[in-house]
Amino acid sequence: MSQADDAGTSIDLPTGRGRDYPTIRQFTIFLENKVGSLQAFLRRFVKSDVRILALSIVDSTECSILRCILSHPEQGREILERAGLAMIESDLIALQLRDCTQPMLDMCSALLRAEVNIVQTYPLMLKSENCLTVAVMVDNIDQAMETLASHDFKLLNEDDLSELY
Repeated sequence: MSQADDAGTSIDLPTGRGRDYPTIRQFTIFLENKVGSLQAFLRRFVKSDVRILALSIVDSTECSILRCILSHPEQGREILERAGLAMIESDLIALQLRDCTQPMLDMCSALLRAEVNIVQTYPLMLKSENCLTVAVMVDNIDQAMETLASHDFKLLNEDDLSELY
């Protein structure tokens, strides 16, 4: 996005989703806790290019909290909005774990040294990658990305995910 300053000079301003560092979006959806709710949710994507790359469910008596990462988040958001589902979007980091004996420990150690707390993490289901890929929510996303990049972890963005599903 460009905007002109008082002298008429063009200034590039990034938008909320226009950042050029690698983050991905997680959708948190609140579903009624009844038989068939999950299947109905999954069926909403059948006639689209949107694929579910990660899924996590927390169940309670009244409702289920479903977290997912989608291959095409803009299209996915439109589908969810049309369905009238209550949802929240969050930024996460997607990264490829290194090929070592304890890849999660390797990642956690790097973040611990930078004093970055992990809030949640889960694997991403990508067909064409030969390495383990995870999504991580942290308390300081900028510090986490800088730390992981400096430790030579490969960070992925939404474009990467849409190409790898």
